[in-house]
Amino acid sequence: MSDNDNSIIFTDAMSGSTSAGLTGPGSQPAEVDGAELDILQLPSGMDTYDAPLLPEPEAVTHLQPAVARLNQLQRLMRNYSVEGNNIQIDLSDMDAHNKDLVDQVCGEGEVSILFGSHQEHRIQESVLAGIWRIQTLASNGQIVNDRLEVGPIPAMVKQVSFTGAQASINADLDNLPPGVLNAPSLVAEINEKIETFQSTGEEHTINLTLLPQTEEDLGFLANCLGQGKCTVLSRGYGNCRVTSTNTQNVWWVQYFNSQDKNILNSLEISTVPEVACAAPEDISDSTTRLYEILEIYQ
Repeated sequence: MSDNDNSIIFTDAMSGSTSAGLTGPGSQPAEVDGAELDILQLPSGMDTYDAPLLPEPEAVTHLQPAVARLNQLQRLMRNYSVEGNNIQIDLSDMDAHNKDLVDQVCGEGEVSILFGSHQEHRIQESVLAGIWRIQTLASNGQIVNDRLEVGPIPAMVKQVSFTGAQASINADLDNLPPGVLNAPSLVAEINEKIETFQSTGEEHTINLTLLPQTEEDLGFLANCLGQGKCTVLSRGYGNCRVTSTNTQNVWWVQYFNSQDKNILNSLEISTVPEVACAAPEDISDSTTRLYEILEIYQ
């Protein structure tokens, strides 16, 4: 029998004859009670780096501003440290043709960031992890600021996400809505861990998927935490949505499979969840890749 043969040989103890049976979905009789095994589908795809398709050197001789800014970015990234400030390169003064070359070099990566519902800021990670394209828009949609920023996460996310947010959850736990059973204990835990984080920097994660939460519990928690300003969307492995709440340093982190079913639901108390950030190793790799991309224009 070959290694890829999924059949099983059954032997009749009385006659010694054999028969072939099949394994896998549909091969076994249905349960008497009609119940069926529902296997959770995990994410099946992952985005990987693809080198951008770039114009030949002779086709960009008139685009020296773009080439100069990208070379400046690459030089600064050589000495970049995640402990320092993010690198910023302003592109606002460049014309559309030069910006097109920057777009081709940077491409569109797997992470995008939204602020509020008015879309004043458009933030997209490039295919080079840790290099972000940030555009600020006026009310009429015109771009008023355009820049590249290098760092684990744009500085704006840390600066703006919890501006004006409540310091802790202040909920009436003596008059709970019907169906709310386990949320009150989580409210106490969240408030305690917020205080701990702000005094010691110790991060904390609450895995809601593993807890016996009712729909009413989750709705109550969402109402207590409030809606925040920032949403980070990642398509790296399945889909991940990281949303700030209106409670200081509390983020809601959700993973979805390819059927858009929530497979992990958690709260994280931190400055920014690690899943939303580019790792130092990623930024180092991006520095090398950017150098290799720009070599043809030297």
